[in-house]
Amino acid sequence: MKTPLTPLDFMRRARRLYGAREAVVDGNLRLTYEALFERCDRWSAMLQSYGVGTGDRVAYIAPNTHALLEAFYAVPQIGAVLVPINYRLTANDFVYIINHSGARIVCAHADYLDALESVRDQMPGVERLVALEGEKPGWLAYEAELARADAAALARPEIAEDDLITINYTSGTTANPKGVMITHRNAYFNSVGTLVHVHMTPDERYLWTLPMFHANGWTFVWTVTAAGGTHVCLRKVEPASIFALINQERVTMLCAAPTVLIGIANAPPDLRSGVRRGVRVLTAGAPPAAATIERIEHDLGWEVTHVYGLTETAPFITICEPLAEHVELSPGERARIKARQGVELITSGELTVVDERGDEVPHDGATAGEIVVRGNVVMEGYFNDPEATARAFHGGVFHTGDAAVVHLDGYVEIRDRLKDVIISGGENISSVEVEGLLLRHPAVQEVAVVGIPDERWGEAPHAFVILAGGASVSEEELRAFARDAMAHFKVPKTFHFIDELPKTATGKIQKFVLRGRSSAIGTQ
Repeated sequence: MKTPLTPLDFMRRARRLYGAREAVVDGNLRLTYEALFERCDRWSAMLQSYGVGTGDRVAYIAPNTHALLEAFYAVPQIGAVLVPINYRLTANDFVYIINHSGARIVCAHADYLDALESVRDQMPGVERLVALEGEKPGWLAYEAELARADAAALARPEIAEDDLITINYTSGTTANPKGVMITHRNAYFNSVGTLVHVHMTPDERYLWTLPMFHANGWTFVWTVTAAGGTHVCLRKVEPASIFALINQERVTMLCAAPTVLIGIANAPPDLRSGVRRGVRVLTAGAPPAAATIERIEHDLGWEVTHVYGLTETAPFITICEPLAEHVELSPGERARIKARQGVELITSGELTVVDERGDEVPHDGATAGEIVVRGNVVMEGYFNDPEATARAFHGGVFHTGDAAVVHLDGYVEIRDRLKDVIISGGENISSVEVEGLLLRHPAVQEVAVVGIPDERWGEAPHAFVILAGGASVSEEELRAFARDAMAHFKVPKTFHFIDELPKTATGKIQKFVLRGRSSAIGTQ
């Protein structure tokens, strides 16, 4: 009587219960759940006619469109494995991922057809190229193929919960990206855990500010469907479009990395004026600054919840779950607590912060260690990379590489990536702590703090600052601001004012680029 744990079951249930409800908004296109899944069935049947079967990989390169959303159902329901690729990568990156994954079919949005065509001869294993939008000689047209497909021809294979549902490639900031193998079971538990902690109803209208390719949109490609809510697609993430769609489509919820929240918080007043209040926001991807959370909640009247995880954990491990006692705190203090990573999701498994010997650190809010996890959401491993898999799982747990402390109440707070901790004169400095303080200065819009070699201290912190529009502040003023609030050894040695921070395609700041860019200043 047992059935496999898979998010495809959300598809079956939504079709039965919410078939006539609006499932997707993509520009002028609106689809009910019945229409959405009828399209998925037809595409599944067409993929099978191409010879795609259990275990075969199908790659997609597209922004947040209905066609990409359809892939998260159409591909896995025939036992195949979806490879959603970061569309912000280069053509050479596309080649590496497509070849490494062994994808037989590649589907791409119009914006990426030329890039893929230029490297077509470098992907010998690709049997068919499909244009999701636009046209290109030698490419199949998605809508035309759908029109001639027969949903009745779909053969539904048995799906095991430990079968792969996706392979998600990490950003690969310093080396080739690794393929994270996510199973049906992993995805199911992340979605269910999200729904336990973040209550959603069929009236939910979810705005796709987060890329669907990024850790499967934090599994909201399936979670919104499980709730019977509406997917509101957003093809280009910019504040004007976000605010417009929130009002036009009565959006109730969105997910966003801190870098997107910074853009929202610092949008011109004419864009923010009159925006719908009460929107719920989940943020993750990097530790958010308390100042950003406070501004979003105070100025816009939105509610921000911080979650934490990695692509390798499907992705959520913790949520900063609010407690009744938090309500009595000042907005600033409440925002500082909201910036913590929080506590385990009820379905994610066991999280521990351990020292170098593997012993759990005391819950004192000061002793740092590495976050390690095991449980239902942890990946199967890295695709075709047993060495990297063995390193990640040494000791029988998954090592996140994140340095954190645990507070007395059990709430985890990340202090840095292990590789980004600055050791100056024998003292550990959390770049996240310094960044969080500097972001409280009204002139600072974004900041990154990195350690640069220093002849006297071994390493010293240096800050790279983007000023808010129209703002002005001197290096001396920022240094004085920091010295008034933290130990002097933590204050950046220099402040560099720049126009843009180098980031990965998923919005994470590339600190290794800043360190390389600044190697000459370390001995000043």
